[in-house]
Amino acid sequence: MIYSSVDFNDKTILITGGAGFIGSNLAFYFQENFPLAKVVVFDKFRNEDTFSNGNLKSFGHFKNLIGFNGIVISGDITSQKDLERLREYKFDYIFHEAAISDTTVGDQKIMVETNVNAFKDLLDMAIKMNANMVYASSAATYGDSKVFSIGYESPNNVYGFSKLMMDNLAKEYIKSSDIDIVGLRYFNVYGEREFFKNKTASMVLQFGLQLLRGESAKLFEGSDKIKRDFIYIEDVVQANIKACSPKKSGVYNVGIGKARSFQDIVDILKKELGIKRDDKYIPNPYKNQYQYFTEADISLTKEFLEYEPAFSLEDGIRSYFPEIKRIYKEEIKA
Repeated sequence: MIYSSVDFNDKTILITGGAGFIGSNLAFYFQENFPLAKVVVFDKFRNEDTFSNGNLKSFGHFKNLIGFNGIVISGDITSQKDLERLREYKFDYIFHEAAISDTTVGDQKIMVETNVNAFKDLLDMAIKMNANMVYASSAATYGDSKVFSIGYESPNNVYGFSKLMMDNLAKEYIKSSDIDIVGLRYFNVYGEREFFKNKTASMVLQFGLQLLRGESAKLFEGSDKIKRDFIYIEDVVQANIKACSPKKSGVYNVGIGKARSFQDIVDILKKELGIKRDDKYIPNPYKNQYQYFTEADISLTKEFLEYEPAFSLEDGIRSYFPEIKRIYKEEIKA
């Protein structure tokens, strides 16, 4: 589906983090809908390096790009030497998805260097190339706020803080530059090509795989009261494309505008599977840095980006479920 009137054919497009979850979905969107576009994927790609929490430092995976016909460059956004490879091109659009997205990482120095400092370098490059920028922000900027509208930020971890600093930086650049700069605060995204995020993949996928293995779904205690704004990947792609319309600079929420519980996810999955297995409830180990409720105010996103979410939680899970079964068969069971 083509989401806007912008014609990306004959344009040169950079996607940082393009071997990751959202980035790879964007890469295939352009390939399928704008075959004359030159798409460059820039990604660190995964190795065995881990943070102190045991999680991988990079989730980019070649399997997310199988079938991709564009240009792939391995590089680190924090490396000036690696960024020089990108300066060989003249980009029309930059989609900046690369980041440390693991909210449980506590290393403040590397979080700010990767998410904030590298973003400034990319903004400077975008201005020199006259390239419009769309970048990934996050609902983590809101933290414990009870209001999920721009201006009510209260991050409760360094990840949320780093994304808020990115938004602040973008606002300063918007004041003094002629390019369009759009930040998209993603809420809880799920969908195809997220499997290689491992432990940080959505609970839609994790619950689905638990149930397919014949296990009980493992939920935190009180999960019927823990509610988030869950958004299917296709609506995230839609928001990114609509953010490319001229003169839309700013920061916008990207969710569906309706909070649903983690218990809802499990119940929908069990209905799809036709099972009546009891669930298992465990203590929440992240109590002090956990968001117990998120619900995006998408009024500005609707008004200025003409964004309209197309997938309810039921619709998204139903669309995603064949891929969850494929992952279980080919990646888990095999």
